[in-house]
Amino acid sequence: MSKKQTFIVLGFLGMIAYATRRRWIARWLALPRARHAVTVERGVRVPMPDGIALVADHYYPNTRGAFPTILIRTPYGRDLRGTTLGILHMFVSQRFAERGYHVIVQDTRGRFDSEGEWEPFVNEARDGRATIEWIARQPWFDGNLGLWGPSYEGYVQWAVAADAPDYLKALLPSVTGSQINPYTGSAFGLDGMLRWLDNLHPRGETLERLRTALNRFIDPRAQTRALAPAFAHLPIGEADRIVLGRSVPYYRTWLENAHTDAPFWKSVDHGAQMARVRAATHFVSGWYDILLYQLLTDYAALRAAGYQPYLTVGPWRHLDVAGAAEALRAGVAWFDANLKSIRRRLRAKPVRLYVMGADQWREFDSWPPPARETRFYLHDHARLAAELPTLNSPADHYRYDPADPTPAVGGPVYHQDGGAKDNRALEARPDVLTYTTPPLGSDVDVIGWVRSELFVRSSRAHTDFFARLCDVQPDGRSLNVCDGLFRIEPGSAAAQPDGSARIVIEMWATAQRFLRGHRIRLQVSSGAHPRWNRSLGTGEPIATATRMAAAEQTIYHDAARPSALVLPLFGAESVEWKT
Repeated sequence: MSKKQTFIVLGFLGMIAYATRRRWIARWLALPRARHAVTVERGVRVPMPDGIALVADHYYPNTRGAFPTILIRTPYGRDLRGTTLGILHMFVSQRFAERGYHVIVQDTRGRFDSEGEWEPFVNEARDGRATIEWIARQPWFDGNLGLWGPSYEGYVQWAVAADAPDYLKALLPSVTGSQINPYTGSAFGLDGMLRWLDNLHPRGETLERLRTALNRFIDPRAQTRALAPAFAHLPIGEADRIVLGRSVPYYRTWLENAHTDAPFWKSVDHGAQMARVRAATHFVSGWYDILLYQLLTDYAALRAAGYQPYLTVGPWRHLDVAGAAEALRAGVAWFDANLKSIRRRLRAKPVRLYVMGADQWREFDSWPPPARETRFYLHDHARLAAELPTLNSPADHYRYDPADPTPAVGGPVYHQDGGAKDNRALEARPDVLTYTTPPLGSDVDVIGWVRSELFVRSSRAHTDFFARLCDVQPDGRSLNVCDGLFRIEPGSAAAQPDGSARIVIEMWATAQRFLRGHRIRLQVSSGAHPRWNRSLGTGEPIATATRMAAAEQTIYHDAARPSALVLPLFGAESVEWKT
């Protein structure tokens, strides 16, 4: 074949691929067949009560007839200027519109084309309500509105959901929460918030930003290397300057409100309003998502209010392509069911969970499913066992030095290099303790909330304790499952008569099968830097603190102080050990 003939054939195949792209996309994503060509009206100005305008794009079927509407409000860009997330919004909007929906994708205040000043969390209730009221006045609106979006785009759904007009009928918040609070007690989520700053303020023209985003997708550690000086810098109140070359006022606001219960975070927390949310809700998340705890808390609040939300949790991280695809699939089905009354699009049971280790999906009536809460006690010689420890079981000790902080490895982090990782190098450090069961004699399913109850002592009044559940493979690999951190400060821990403290570390939730021959491990340390800012041991304000003091840490595990890992065992009355 000549070169000319080759180009003709390739051109012909390219035209076929373009003409059939919607069919192939539908098959790839397991979506219903696309039914409509799509028209896009760009740069639509939506007026706000204070006189500024937020700018949106309007995707709609190029067909006569009435169609429901889906609203996506985003700080990440609605076109190529938003790089990977902007491309995602263009792709998702096309998929919804070609299946019979109007789609409004809007830049939030102060972002891209929208006017006003960008200040995360603060204006979303007012701007979101003004936007849905604007939609209700449009001649093409048929009286049925749904909200869709991950992460911050899910948070903005909660900002308008309580006491919303009746035409707001469905929500699909994914990898998100009604609050996006970077604090665990007074421990600040340094890694996630600095990466978020970096992502929100990319440098260069569109092509350069696209190149940077592609490089970070290919090499998940590229951003980590770029931000390493900011992660290591003290005081952390200057880290925004290191990341962006300038001060960011809202970053300073976050650090001035340095506790979960600080007034600022309370003012932008929409979780207390769950009983006033009438829209049908389907939650989508991943076991390694940074906002899983908040999402499951929101699910529980809707259940407590008498509603029946849907829940899907897969084996995903926050920035996971497979999780984004599931949110799109679930969105099409959810909006078909609740905005078009196609009820057959709903699955039989409202809760669908991916059981890791078993590598299978299971469906349940509610979360968490009934399970038997079982304690595995810490013992001497690094053992974890179902029996209570002896009266004289000696305590374990280690030294935590904030000048050489215990590093974060995998887990729920705001980058691609999270999830389950081999922890052996981490566990070899002298500031990390491990407690491990014998090999299992049969499979054990752990489905539900996990926690540790530890009796501890520290030489510092301000310190951290970090606990992690791991699945130890027969070849020795120790893969993290779920974890959590407790920051001790005066009054935060339950003091014991002997001067020790009893702390409860919420280790979030999981659905994990520990296979026969595997071992269950509890890992204990005093940090996971930079996932949380390191405790410097001095109690100084985190924004300005630079002075460091090492902590001498003690973990008790005797009959009077029985430290334990508490697991929800599903479908088993007892645990068998391999002989």
